[in-house]
Amino acid sequence: MASVQLEAVHKTYGSTHVVRGISLEVASGEFIALLGPSGCGKTTTLRMIAGLEALDAGTIRIDGQEVDGASGRVPPERRKLGMVFQSYAVWPHKSVAQNIAYPLLLQRVAGSEIARRVKEALDWVRLGPFGDRMPSQLSGGQLQRVAIARALVGNPRVLLLDEPLSNLDAALREELRGEIAALRARLGTTMIFVTHDQHEALALADRVAVMNQGVIEQIDAPQRIYQSPQTAFVAGFVGGANRLEGRVAQGRFVCGGVEFTLPPGLTAADGPAILAVRPEALELGGVGPSLPLLARLFLGSATEYRLQLGDTVLRAVGPTLDVKPGASISLGLKAAHLYPG
Repeated sequence: MASVQLEAVHKTYGSTHVVRGISLEVASGEFIALLGPSGCGKTTTLRMIAGLEALDAGTIRIDGQEVDGASGRVPPERRKLGMVFQSYAVWPHKSVAQNIAYPLLLQRVAGSEIARRVKEALDWVRLGPFGDRMPSQLSGGQLQRVAIARALVGNPRVLLLDEPLSNLDAALREELRGEIAALRARLGTTMIFVTHDQHEALALADRVAVMNQGVIEQIDAPQRIYQSPQTAFVAGFVGGANRLEGRVAQGRFVCGGVEFTLPPGLTAADGPAILAVRPEALELGGVGPSLPLLARLFLGSATEYRLQLGDTVLRAVGPTLDVKPGASISLGLKAAHLYPG
């Protein structure tokens, strides 16, 4: 296990500033998720830690050792890291066991030790009987397990995972998410996990760093990221909050010609504001404006309602009501967040 420190790290491609002065500390044994939309700089940040991209400014340290910065750059193969790619990167002409053994061959580990460690790694990812199979005989979820085992077999100081579940279907993603959590609990390896899926980040990470346009907008425990978003972007990206631009006036939020009474405890000075309210925090039938229903979507445990407010479509989630599109539903605010407009 090792710690990772990034200090004021920048990366530019041509005229595009992809990473803008990121500073981040990952403690030894910690699991950090870099969460954000495509193009926010999260994969570039991971690749700079791995040594696959050179930074333009700043410093990266692993266990206190500078690996990129003013003192020079340590090549990827000497950083003692493991990496799992989105595309598996499994050699098709090698068996499962041969794929997993490859890092140990590069380290010139003795043959008997290689066999022992490959068997151990296969057991970690529940592929014990599959060592002699070829990649073409495996499912996508099994291929990703092979990639994880290969990354772990060399006892890396840090495991880097670049959207490892995005190529899998929903059921396999959920299954492998649980296996990554179990592996982390068993091995205690420091992990940095890149994803655009908020459910993966919140479920797996000790802390989540939400990135937007090359900066970290908030880094915190998953519960605090969800319950106390510091910016309107974080509120919208994590939890899918509705975003309304309007103004606060005497304890009310005015938007699109209608007024909402602010929930208890939420106060702000009068003036322009952005209100973020999660779908489950909109009270159907509550004290508030009546809005036309555009669509009703049954989700199993709840129903989603889409309502028109000016040019904005609001999403509300609640129990199934006997209303049809075209009818009006009144809405209240059970909870919300306000940000400067």
